[in-house]
Parts: sequence; structure tokens; C-alpha cells
Amino acid sequence: MATRTEGGSRLANLLAEHAELERRLADPAVHADQVVARRVGRRYAELGPIVVAARELEQAREDLTAARELAVEDSGFAEEARQIEARLPDLEQRLGELLLPRDPNDAKDVILEVKAGEGGEESALFAGDLLRMYLRYAERKGWQAEVIDAEETDLGGYKDVAVAIKTRGLPEGGNGVWSRLKFEGGVHRVQRVPATESQGRIHTSAAGVLVLPEAEDVDVAVNPNDLRVDVYRSSGPGGQS
Repeated sequence: MATRTEGGSRLANLLAEHAELERRLADPAVHADQVVARRVGRRYAELGPIVVAARELEQAREDLTAARELAVEDSGFAEEARQIEARLPDLEQRLGELLLPRDPNDAKDVILEVKAGEGGEESALFAGDLLRMYLRYAERKGWQAEVIDAEETDLGGYKDVAVAIKTRGLPEGGNGVWSRLKFEGGVHRVQRVPATESQGRIHTSAAGVLVLPEAEDVDVAVNPNDLRVDVYRSSGPGGQS
């Protein structure tokens, strides 16, 4: 009972937060700062599925109460009441899953970096294959990808390449790029006959993938009184000492 009460309290807080975010998004002053507007919009989108599930469950419970009351007068509503009651466990489970704690970075964009490991040119080619795979995946998801730094090799591979991957608009349900790519980080290996192999031998190549969530913009104010400025001057004739 205590757990259910705590869950109900958390749900009430989230619904209230969603309503407050909706009010803020309607305020033109919020959209004057694109960083704030994007942050508020992401949180609003993240809470959207919870609000929809809570409303569906509440509506189903109200419909069940009405159907039971009408079944007293008309037995035809008894079957409708049974159908609604059968739906309640699924609705409750769905809402419960949405209320589980989630990664606070799930709605964020990412910086994805691919580095060639041991294996020379073949490892760099494999890093290039990984890069093209992630770019293709981003394209299919409708994301925006931009190569921000790259060190290419003579055969078209990459020793090191970094890509900024961003959602277009607000991430659906708060599931942004980080929620999809965060488990890609680590060492990736492949065993194959590389294009650089002339005798048909199988090589094992590796490349490292690093995925970082975007950093929040932070306003930094420096008090001039906190600064210490030291000035040094040379002494002697002509300042040469």
C-alpha cells in the first residue's frame, strides 16, 4: 500500500510538472532563449507518454464505474464492464513501466567518436565502416549528423573521427539520440580478410567508440574582485636583465 501511495504521489508531481511546462511553453519569453526553450521542450516531451497513459487509465476507471452502474438497470452493460475491467491490468502495467526511473540524459544529443585501434590501415578502414554505419542509422532515424573533426588515411579510413548527432525538433517521448546510442560505447572488433591483405589471411581489427551526451550550457559569472593580476617587468639597462 505504501508503494502504491508513493507511486500516486510521484505521478501527481509529474502531472503537475507537465502542466507547468505546458504553461511555460506558451510563454513567448521562454522562446526568447533557445537553450531554455529546448530544455523545457525536451522535458515536456519526456513526460508526454506518462500523461497520456495516466489519462487513459483514469478514463478507463471512470468508464468501468459508469458501466457497472448502468448494468444494474440494463444487463447489456455487464459485458462492457467486463471488457473494460480486463483492460485495466495492461493500462496499469504500462503506466507503472513509464514511472520507473530513467536515465536523465536519454533526451540529449551526443558527440560520437570513433578511433582506430591496433591493426594499422585495416583498423582505420574498419573505423570508417563503423562511421558510415552510424551515419546511415542517424539518417534513417531522421537525425542530423555533422562531422566536426576527422583524421583520414590514404585508403579512405579514419584514424580518429568525431561526429555531432542531434535530433530534429523535440525527441519523441523524451527518447533522444543518447537513449539509442549510449550502449554503443566500447571496443568493436571484426575478423575478415582486409582489403590490405594480399594473401587472403583473416585479420582481427578493432576500433573504439566513445559516446558522450551533450553538455549543458552554463552561464559563468566572474567577479573582477576575485581575480589576481600579477605584472612582471625586466630590470636593468634596456630591460634586458
